[in-house]
Amino acid sequence: MDATPSPAVSRRQPWLWLAAAALLLPMLAACGKGEQSQAAVPQGNPPPAIPVTVVRASPQSIPIALDVVGQTEGSKEVEVRARVGGILQKRLYSEGATVRAGQPLFQIDRAPYEIALEQAKAALAQERARSAQAQREADRLKPLVEQRAVSRKEYDDATSTQQLSQASQQQFAARVREAELNLSYTLVTAPVPGISGRAEHSEGSLITTDANGSLLTTINQLNPMYVRFSVSESDLAKMPGGRLATGVPVDVKLSMPDGTPYPGKGRLNFTGAVIDPKLGTQQLRAEFDNPKGELLPGQFVRVKITAGQRNNVFLVPQVAVMQTEKGYFVFVVDAGNKAEIRPVQVGDWVGSDWTVLSGLNTGDRVVADNLLKVRPGVAVAPTEAKVAAAGDTPAVNSGANPASATGGVATGASAAGGASKGSGSSGTGANDASGKSGPGALNAPGPAAATTPTAAR
Repeated sequence: MDATPSPAVSRRQPWLWLAAAALLLPMLAACGKGEQSQAAVPQGNPPPAIPVTVVRASPQSIPIALDVVGQTEGSKEVEVRARVGGILQKRLYSEGATVRAGQPLFQIDRAPYEIALEQAKAALAQERARSAQAQREADRLKPLVEQRAVSRKEYDDATSTQQLSQASQQQFAARVREAELNLSYTLVTAPVPGISGRAEHSEGSLITTDANGSLLTTINQLNPMYVRFSVSESDLAKMPGGRLATGVPVDVKLSMPDGTPYPGKGRLNFTGAVIDPKLGTQQLRAEFDNPKGELLPGQFVRVKITAGQRNNVFLVPQVAVMQTEKGYFVFVVDAGNKAEIRPVQVGDWVGSDWTVLSGLNTGDRVVADNLLKVRPGVAVAPTEAKVAAAGDTPAVNSGANPASATGGVATGASAAGGASKGSGSSGTGANDASGKSGPGALNAPGPAAATTPTAAR
């Protein structure tokens, strides 16, 4: 086929070139103006210094504390059980009332045990009579055997009968004592003082002596009160000597379920000898005086254990500490008012602060805000903030959940007033590694590099 274009198409080609040129000329003119405007911008002026708030590092001594959840239990939890079977005739106490030791609680039918006691006494009297007869027979034969009036065998038989009768007499006396005990067991009394539980059987029920039918009620002794709790192996490593023992002086305090501090201090009275291989925890128990009965068995409470103190550590705001895949770091201001990165080793949380164990020196100025704009080597305009004294800071909370602390650093979500998160928006004063920041947000450089406290590269 002939590939030569038709005359009509050839006549339209000049018009197409003219239209394309008309479109390109304005675009070229705009690019030229942009280059001229960029060339007009001065290149020699340095950027202004970034205003930041700094906290001056100073060594402090802080107490070492653990905050764990515990459960209360009575110092004595007694099951009141029937020792003899029979029909339950009376309940002699008010359920849930305080009872004293020896107070009557239940009355079981006495009649069968009274009859058994009389039978045992009659058998004992009968055996005593036999024993007396055997004794008289032995005494009668003794002079006769000396005179050879009777055989020696007759005398020996009489003596043996008398001895067997004395042994039987002791046996029947024991049966009488047993019958007396069984009769006394029909009146069930409180073995210890405390708070009584509900009755397991009503009047008229048949009480048996097996495990299922003998339980009548329970008694809990509430003063003193025990609190059981567990401490993880990692938290034990933070304690002086790496362990807690009953002989080690510790300060044990308690908070009620509503957060109210419980008056008075406790004392450790039991520490487990082994670490639970499944949970990696050590079982402990503390004892608290409970004269007013404020603590009840089964309550969940918070236990705070303070043991010793950690010296020469630094406290910096949580929002100032950031983390990458290589570890934690902070920005410090050098003598020329320029920011530099300082790797640090962090410890526990103390209120809204991190405990820095190493990496800082006395007098270092740690940047505490505007972190998104700060870069290594950037000039800053520092304003020093006042740091609370060591005595004004709360104890180290090794067992607390960091995400629950106000002003803390949470994983993936920000706590109110100073938490950080990996993405999304943060609350007031929060540190946001990527995304939007609220009013007064602390800015971290670069993209988020971790999902744990205040991440940044």
